[in-house]
Amino acid sequence: METINPDMEGKVKNAVRKARRASLAVLAVLAAAVLGGGSFYNIEEQEQAVLTTFGAASAVTEPGLHFKLPLIQRVQKVNTTIQGFALGYDQADNESREEDSLMITNDYNFVNVDFFIEYKVADPVKAVYASQDPVLILKNISKSCVRTVIGSYDVDSVLTTGKNEIQASIRNMIVAKLEEHDVGLQVVNVTIQDSEPPTKEVMEAFKAVETAKQGKETAINNANKYRNEKLPGAEAEIDRIMQEAEAQKTQRVNEANAEVARFNAMYEEYVKNPQVTRQRMFYEAMEDVLPGLKVVIDGTDQTNTILPLDSFTGGREEVPVSGTEAAAGITAGTSAGSGGRAGVSAETENSGEGGEEAGYEEDGQ
Repeated sequence: METINPDMEGKVKNAVRKARRASLAVLAVLAAAVLGGGSFYNIEEQEQAVLTTFGAASAVTEPGLHFKLPLIQRVQKVNTTIQGFALGYDQADNESREEDSLMITNDYNFVNVDFFIEYKVADPVKAVYASQDPVLILKNISKSCVRTVIGSYDVDSVLTTGKNEIQASIRNMIVAKLEEHDVGLQVVNVTIQDSEPPTKEVMEAFKAVETAKQGKETAINNANKYRNEKLPGAEAEIDRIMQEAEAQKTQRVNEANAEVARFNAMYEEYVKNPQVTRQRMFYEAMEDVLPGLKVVIDGTDQTNTILPLDSFTGGREEVPVSGTEAAAGITAGTSAGSGGRAGVSAETENSGEGGEEAGYEEDGQ
């Protein structure tokens, strides 16, 4: 028979109780550590969190320390800083990837165009749960929009002047597509990193075209500069000529008006006494004509004799003439000297006292 030692049995029972208590204490400490560590989470300044409770998701946007129910609520942190990806080249080695960069333009030319797309998370809940890979969706949308826009422009616009407009058009198209897919991402900026022809020969040709365009712009600017320098002087010269013309016009009009007034006054006097006025006009004409003639009128005989000191025509010798021949000579000499035509007739008449009377007529042109 076995003998039972009551003291030994009591010691065993006490040891078992102590072991159980120690185990429970260790388990309690471990449980408290686990539950306490999983009940708090921290959100950084450039982060947002998605808190899921029994499948219902909500966004936590405030940075700092937050509490969650352990084993019930789950937290997923989302980076909300601006991020980006390359399209058409590899960011690691900066090498071109023609499967994404080679495109065709509206005028059927090929170009290599590299883009950099910048985006950020606008809605963390949708970015986590609306799709499996929202960034991949954004990349595919960007490729489609880039090719669509590049295909609507000619090669010159893609390579030179139309880059800003192309970037804006691509961004607007991507934004519209993202609103349709609603994956929680927002496009911030679209930038053309580089655009060039696919081969060196074509590249050199485009460079030559660009150089020619710059030369054209330079020539136009120089022409505009020359025009701006000369135009004020030309306008000033035009104003001077116009003013002189107006002054001459006014002067001639005034002179003509004065001549008309003088002629009208003379005509009024002529109507009153035609014979006197005719003789006075003849004498005034002779005062203008005769001083230019070098002749001597010899009236000693009954017939007046005109002795020209110079030739009337400049080509014949000086000979004495008289009568109607003298009248013809005076006519020719007067025409040559004064630009007019004058006729002189000499006539001798016997009066009661034996005197002589001469009559003259003047026909001015």
